[in-house]
Amino acid sequence: MKDVSVSGQSGHVETSGEGLYRAMAWRVLPLLFLGFLASYLDRVNVGYAKLRMLSDLGMSEAVFGFGTGLFFLGYILCEVPSNLLLVKFGARNWIARILVTWGLCSGLMMFVQTPTQFYALRFLLGVAEAGFMPGVLYYLALWFPPRYRSKVTAAFMAGIPLASVIGGPLSGLLMERLNGTGGYEGWRWLFFWEALPPVAIGIAVFFFLPVSPEKAAWLSADQKDQQRRDNPMMTASSGLGANVAAAFRSPWVWLLGVVDGTLLLGLYTVAFWTPSILHDDGIRSTFQIGCLSAIPQIGAVLSMILVGRSSDERGERRWHIVLPILFGSMAMACIPFVTGNPVMVILFITLANMGILGALPPFWVLPSLMLKGNAAAAGLALAGSIANVAGFFATALVGYARSMTGDMSAVIWLFSGLVFAGGLSVLLIPTSRMK
Repeated sequence: MKDVSVSGQSGHVETSGEGLYRAMAWRVLPLLFLGFLASYLDRVNVGYAKLRMLSDLGMSEAVFGFGTGLFFLGYILCEVPSNLLLVKFGARNWIARILVTWGLCSGLMMFVQTPTQFYALRFLLGVAEAGFMPGVLYYLALWFPPRYRSKVTAAFMAGIPLASVIGGPLSGLLMERLNGTGGYEGWRWLFFWEALPPVAIGIAVFFFLPVSPEKAAWLSADQKDQQRRDNPMMTASSGLGANVAAAFRSPWVWLLGVVDGTLLLGLYTVAFWTPSILHDDGIRSTFQIGCLSAIPQIGAVLSMILVGRSSDERGERRWHIVLPILFGSMAMACIPFVTGNPVMVILFITLANMGILGALPPFWVLPSLMLKGNAAAAGLALAGSIANVAGFFATALVGYARSMTGDMSAVIWLFSGLVFAGGLSVLLIPTSRMK
């Protein structure tokens, strides 16, 4: 394997083979990773803001759960149109737009006074953010051939758990230290400060992210030819209408959307409600809750990297998806049995996170293997739209259950069973569709 080096005069990356794709990863992944990290900070901070926001605004658990779920309604409605516009206007331009507009919408949460305002802004936040993850996965599929995609996807999607590692303690600290500053509650300052990174990252994406491999000035003509030969995504394209039709006709894209929806039931239940579970177990400091909530996410980062690397090295997708999901669903089902014991709660949340999130890197490689060229953009978006229906239920149903009964055990058991079924459903996909 050749070492990665950069010519000081030409700026071309002097690599070939695996070294070429490692160099590409260092060029395109950091900004995209930071963008995904910033997007999931919103998932994190709304869970912490809830610890004070409900009493300050006189909102119930059901109101909060429904309002939080409206984010996914906006996301669902605009996911496919967003990815089609991404193909039309270019990934770099559209990803930058998404980052800036959702940052602005998130910042406006600082000024919420009524449930109606909360509902409206959560919906608009979903509209603004729609298409980001499938858009980036499509962009990465243009750069990297299938044998590298699981590792690259793991590096990108590590932003999900790392958002909680960083955002949990940070959210708690901001809420405690800034409470009352300028006459505003701490949770309002939380929304303000955590809205700034996506805006800054969006501007950086516009100016520094390469448009495509073909237009990357730091790649030589020979390296572009090699990348084009290695990657079937670069040799297949069609009109936007054909893209949508191909995605909607594929039963496997619909199945992937349903399976990912079950995973999101587990993922979002844990992400949104871990602070509340720990608060119910007697931990009152938001900073302590934030630090404890970071532990499951550190485990998830390690799991995603290891599973993604193993999947690519072995060229195997099916069992690298199924086994982690089944493991995570069983760990999730154990959480209600250990409530009241924060140590055991954190342990089983960690195991659940490691399983569910560990399966995501190889899982999200599948749409770009099933659909080639620009059609993959529509397929990724359609699968994401179907899946995010679950995001609404993961927040709305848990919020309703806590409001009505003060307990969320039954919902957790229901969702863990659906996660388990989703993992088994992956076995329906023919091996030939995973290559």
